Amino acid sequence: MAEAAALLQALADGGQVPGLAVRIQYRGTPLLRAAYGYADLENPVPASPGTLFRIASVSKPITATALARLVEAGKLRLEDPLEDYVPEFPQRGIHLEQLAAHTAGLRGYRGKEYALNKPFSIAESLEIFRDDPLVFRPGKGFLYNSFDFVLLSLAMERALGIPFHELVRRYVLEPLGMQDTCMELPGQLRRGQARPYTRGARGFRPSIPVDNRYKLAGGGYLSTVDDICRLGQAYLDRKAVDPVVAREFLTSREISGEPTWYGLGWQVSRDAGGREYYGHVGNAVGGYSNFFVYPERELVVAILINCTDPGLQPMLDTAVEAVHAGIGRVAP
Repeated sequence: MAEAAALLQALADGGQVPGLAVRIQYRGTPLLRAAYGYADLENPVPASPGTLFRIASVSKPITATALARLVEAGKLRLEDPLEDYVPEFPQRGIHLEQLAAHTAGLRGYRGKEYALNKPFSIAESLEIFRDDPLVFRPGKGFLYNSFDFVLLSLAMERALGIPFHELVRRYVLEPLGMQDTCMELPGQLRRGQARPYTRGARGFRPSIPVDNRYKLAGGGYLSTVDDICRLGQAYLDRKAVDPVVAREFLTSREISGEPTWYGLGWQVSRDAGGREYYGHVGNAVGGYSNFFVYPERELVVAILINCTDPGLQPMLDTAVEAVHAGIGRVAP
C-alpha cells in the first residue's frame, strides 16, 4: 500500500493532476482510502475520499446495474426492440442488449459533441445523432460510444414511466447505499464537489461549462470512491444483481468469433498481469476515472481525478500492480 500511495501522491505533488481520491479494498476491507492534491485549486480546498468527482463512463456500470435489475424484475427484456420504447428513432433492428454491448452500430462523438453545453432532455438529445446512418448493421460490429446509452436510458425510463435518474435511485443507489452518487447540476458545484479542470501548457485551468444531464447514463454521474467501491463490493458479494443475470452482463460479447472485451455496460478483460477483471475507465470534461473489480482476488479499486484525461493511465496501472504484488506475497 505504501508503494501505491507514494505513486499516487507523487502525481499530485508533481502537478500532474489537480486532485485525486483513491479507495482500494480487499475482501471488503479498505487497504487504502486517501486523497491527494486539491478539489479546488483557486481557494484552495484539499481533496478528500469524500469528494464528489465527475466519474465519466464509470456511469455505465451504474446504468448496467439498473438495467440488470429491471430485467430481473421482468420490467423489460434484453432482446426487446428499441422501437418498442423509442419509436421515433428512425433506425430499426436494434435491440436493447446491443445498445448495452456497443454492438448496435451507432457512431461516436464528432467535433465538439463531447463537450456540449445545451439543456437537452434525453429525448431531445436524439437530434444530435438520430439522422446519421449506422456504421454497421446491428450485431455485426463493435463501436464504443455514449449515444448507445442515451437511447438505452430513454428506453428504460419509458418502460417504467419515471425519469431515468429516479429509476436508478430506486433500483441501484438506495438499495446499495450509494447515497453520494448523483446527477450534476450545470452551472453550480454541489457541496463537496471537486472543481473540474483541464490541463494546458501553463498548467490547469477550469474546464469549459458542460451539461451532461442528457447523457447521464453513459457519462454524467458524480460520485465518490467510497460509493464506487460499494458498487463493486455488491457484485463480489452477489448482492447487486441475481448471479445468473450478473453473469450475462459480465460476459464479453463476441463478433465473428473474437471477443470485444466488453459485456453489457462493463469492460470485461484481463490486465497486463493476466488477471481477469470487470469495471470501467472513464474520461470526461473535467474528470477521469478508474474502476476495477478483480473477482478472484476479491479486490475493488476506485480512482477519481478532477481533470480531463491527464495521460497518466500507465502510472495508475503501476500503482494497482503494486497492490497486486503485495497481496500476492501475503495471501493465497
